[in-house]
Amino acid sequence: MQRMPTLESANGVAPKRGMVLPFQPLAMSFDSVNYYVDMPAEMKEQGVSENRLQLLREVTGAFRPGVLTALMGVSGAGKTTLMDVLAGRKTGGYIQGDVRISGFPKNQETFARISGYCEQTDIHSPQVTVRESVIYSAFLRLPREVNNEEKMKFVDEVMDLVELDNLRDAIVGLPGVTGLSTEQRKRLTIAVELVANPSIIFMDEPTSGLDARAAAIVMRTVRNTVDTGRTVVCTIHQPSIDIFEAFDELLLMKRGGQVIYSGPLGRNSHKIIEYFEAIPGVTKIKDKYNPATWMLEVSSIAAEARLAMDFAEYYKTSTLHQRNKALVSELSTPPPGAKDVYFTTQYSQSTLGQFKSCLWKQWLTYWRSPDYNLVRYFFTLAAALM
Repeated sequence: MQRMPTLESANGVAPKRGMVLPFQPLAMSFDSVNYYVDMPAEMKEQGVSENRLQLLREVTGAFRPGVLTALMGVSGAGKTTLMDVLAGRKTGGYIQGDVRISGFPKNQETFARISGYCEQTDIHSPQVTVRESVIYSAFLRLPREVNNEEKMKFVDEVMDLVELDNLRDAIVGLPGVTGLSTEQRKRLTIAVELVANPSIIFMDEPTSGLDARAAAIVMRTVRNTVDTGRTVVCTIHQPSIDIFEAFDELLLMKRGGQVIYSGPLGRNSHKIIEYFEAIPGVTKIKDKYNPATWMLEVSSIAAEARLAMDFAEYYKTSTLHQRNKALVSELSTPPPGAKDVYFTTQYSQSTLGQFKSCLWKQWLTYWRSPDYNLVRYFFTLAAALM
């Protein structure tokens, strides 16, 4: 496996937070991405003649190191679908388009080793501690060339980064019953992915179901992750003003899987406000009004009907779209002397190493579930005596 360069050599900017294990900052560019699924039988019964339903239409954009990007849109716009397609998590359907990682064609087996994905639903083993959850991920997913001392040091760094160090010995517990709160589980999910040392991290609605204070804590963790120089992409739904302005760039989609804005937010979201206010007929934003709410209102289907225009077509004819096409073209070409990421094995750990890690966690789980074990022993004994 090739030696990973520092962020200074790859991006020209030093990371705000250094960590014991180096990683390779990587950009993701995608051009004219389309995604189809077979037409549902219910729609065919209603008279639809097409064989395929298109969920993404000619989506083009880029995600870069050290930049926090938000994927937004109304329900059904395709933001989570786009993220799943780019992350390689769609096993069905038909995908078209060009997806590249720092200029090289995306290879899913390699990409799975250099990326992380934080699900909206936080699923963790309830019987282990916070630190043990992170250790388990580290020993399964970090390269075998990293010794145990470095792994444990990296675990502690990640725990500090996501502000879970004070909960290191807390039992995870069951959601809504015992153990960690929803916000703490969100941060644990980020830690479990971050400890794999990925270059690109996808997060599906990290603030979903949280109050304002908890959402702010989670977003601070997300921001800390970006400050290490990683590429971070989040789907987000109805954010507050403070949460929205924590992002650097926005990819906004309309229903039907089309992009209507892709670019920087700017300080106090002035970039996107200027973009939409320049469209004839669009209502100006009110003082102290949430820009995230406003942009969804002024770009809704009802607003398109009132203005008799298509925001996706307007974006395609804009100078912003031309700049984005130029950026994607630039990122689609590997830098001089760059080499594609390559791994000699499919998994970071050997079969024996994976077995040891799983056995260790199962051992902890077993001895921390005495009630469950007693019931099992009782039924085994009863069955033997019958």
